[in-house]
Amino acid sequence: MTTTVTSSVNPEPDPPGTSDGSSRSPSRRAGYRELLRTPGAWTFLVPGFLARQPFAMLTLGIVLLVEDTTGSFGAAGTVSATAGVAMALCAPRAGRLADRFGQRAVLLPGIALHAVSVALLTSLALSGAPLWALLVTAVPAGASVPQVGPMVRARWAHLLRDRPGTLPTAAALESVTDELTFVLGPVLATALCTGVHPAAGLAAEGVLTVVGGLLFAARRRTQPPVQRRARVTADSGGAGGAAGTGTDGGPHASALSVPGVRVLIVAFLGVGAVFGGMQVSLAAYTEHIGQPDLNGVLYGIFAAGNMLAGLGYGALTWRSSPRRRLLVSYGLLVLATAPLWAVDSVVPLAVLGLLAGAGIGPSLITGFTLVERLTPPTVRTEAFTWLTGAVALGQAGAATAAGQLVDGFGTNAGFAVPPLVTALALVIVAVLRGRLVPAAPDTPVVKGPVPSRPSRPGPVRDGREDSGQDSGRGTRRG
Repeated sequence: MTTTVTSSVNPEPDPPGTSDGSSRSPSRRAGYRELLRTPGAWTFLVPGFLARQPFAMLTLGIVLLVEDTTGSFGAAGTVSATAGVAMALCAPRAGRLADRFGQRAVLLPGIALHAVSVALLTSLALSGAPLWALLVTAVPAGASVPQVGPMVRARWAHLLRDRPGTLPTAAALESVTDELTFVLGPVLATALCTGVHPAAGLAAEGVLTVVGGLLFAARRRTQPPVQRRARVTADSGGAGGAAGTGTDGGPHASALSVPGVRVLIVAFLGVGAVFGGMQVSLAAYTEHIGQPDLNGVLYGIFAAGNMLAGLGYGALTWRSSPRRRLLVSYGLLVLATAPLWAVDSVVPLAVLGLLAGAGIGPSLITGFTLVERLTPPTVRTEAFTWLTGAVALGQAGAATAAGQLVDGFGTNAGFAVPPLVTALALVIVAVLRGRLVPAAPDTPVVKGPVPSRPSRPGPVRDGREDSGQDSGRGTRRG
């Protein structure tokens, strides 16, 4: 009796220096200098950097403005969280539309809607509008934030499609750029809100959105081509799964259908919780000690640790697998945030903030590297926006929780949010780590009896990284 069987062929053993189950050939890892020589890179990097600033300025600008007009960190955190949730829920949709219709077609209307929404939110807050009105207006303000970061990553993936060894360096550069954004954005927003006017931070955010977004949208030559819809086949197995692997032009599943993407979303929710918890808690702490100007400095130190760790991490060629590095860096993040709630002095708080930031950079870089390996080009921008949206959602939830804890239990209570959320996320990622292995490429469908395969001499690798050669040490790139 003949039956139809779907057979997944075991992947070949990992090449030396890799152990993550990836099918990529071992190519030389390029340095930052070589990466930046990529033709057309600078034409989208500079405007892309300007257009990213709103992502780091919006929620903090809302917190500082609404707290000034209402006198409540709880209300400020709730309005900020509403914008963050809207951003998180709509970002993947924007990414999917960009994959389907092109980045420019999505950016232009989004920029216009965002500028109008932020202007309306600012006006309502200054006029003393009720909380419900601020919450309603915060929805389009957050939902329309341009997803420039994921779009830049998609451009890198397109430009470097024939140079896979350069992609990890690009992921590191992008994470460092994100962290530089989180250094400059909050400092700029705080300086404007405390030194010029409470609404100046959001005003600058709107201007940067329009100017940077339009300049980025104008760089059409480097944007990835519109991807044809592809149908997911039921036999695209593997630990990581794959979306959009068919070629018949039919509708395809979302990037969310890839199990590994869902695991990474959990990890990025925890990272967002650190951002949101630190924003509200540092603002409350510096106001409590009568030095609100220190808020931007302390948050800048926290973000600087993030950026410096990302630079160092990206300058190394790692022998351990990305998922192992993710677990290690995430564990360090949990440990660094654990003592925050007990600190009651500026210097120790700055040191712990620096260490906490140092755990974020490697976690983000590794997460984006993994998602690039787990997803096909047809859903890659969407996958990137799921991760950035998860950061925004975690940030929003943590801002709300931290604001309520500060109002109800005191200044330091908000610092308990980051370690609790990251610890929970670490447990989930550790349990589901097997889903972070990319699926074997070109998995065939075998009809009829499955022939037996000769045994392979020596140890057979099954995609797991726990081998003797996985030293976990990094070597400096040339």
